[in-house]
Amino acid sequence: MDYKRIALAAVVAWVVDSAYGVIVWMKLLGGEFAKYPALFRPEADMNAHLPLAFAGSLLAMFALAYIYAKGYEGGKGVTEGIRFGILMALFTLGFVSIGIYASFNLGRRIAVAASLVSFLEMIIVGAVIGLMYKPAAGQAVRKAAM
Repeated sequence: MDYKRIALAAVVAWVVDSAYGVIVWMKLLGGEFAKYPALFRPEADMNAHLPLAFAGSLLAMFALAYIYAKGYEGGKGVTEGIRFGILMALFTLGFVSIGIYASFNLGRRIAVAASLVSFLEMIIVGAVIGLMYKPAAGQAVRKAAM
């Protein structure tokens, strides 16, 4: 595996995901979060924690890019990335989104909205990683068993 290529894919995915997060999570859904002051921090407090959020998402992008590289099957980058993004979206939907809705006192509207934008977010992240990651020349490519 070429760790420089993985790092490049992770950083570009992080930049795209950060922009997505600001536009979708903060701007489009921020008003909806404000309806749950007992659950979500006030906007100023959230902004104060943005460095931590960005650091966490960068860590996640490195993990996702590494997982993508380990499972890369040699297809077209964007197509492979979208497939990967859909799998990660299904994982986060089942493990995170549904679990949060079941555990927290959230309204159905925000839970569905957050689940949908999270789903789309993972597909975008997967597509970006797939577009950016190119295996090293001569790297063995794993073929699917199906």
